[in-house]
Amino acid sequence: MAITSSAKKAIRASAKKHVFNLRRKNTLNDATKSLMKALAAKDVSTAEKLLPSAFKAIDKAAKRGVIKGNTADRKKARLAAAIKRAK
Repeated sequence: MAITSSAKKAIRASAKKHVFNLRRKNTLNDATKSLMKALAAKDVSTAEKLLPSAFKAIDKAAKRGVIKGNTADRKKARLAAAIKRAK
C-alpha cells in the first residue's frame, strides 16, 4: 500500500486513467469484432462501411497510448487485407 501522499495520488490518477483506457480498448475491440462478423457473414459492403469507424478506433487507441503505433498499423493492415480477400 502506498505510504506517501504523492504515491496515493498516483494510485488515484492511475485508476482514473485505467477506466478511460479500458473504454478505449473496448471500443477498439467492438469495432474490430463487428467488422469481422460482417466479413464472416460474407457481407463485404457492410464491412467496407465499418472500416472507417474501425480505423478511427484504432487510431485513437494508438494516439492515447492504449496500443503502440506499430500494433495499430498492423491491425489496420490486417483489416484492410481481410476485406480485400473477401471481395
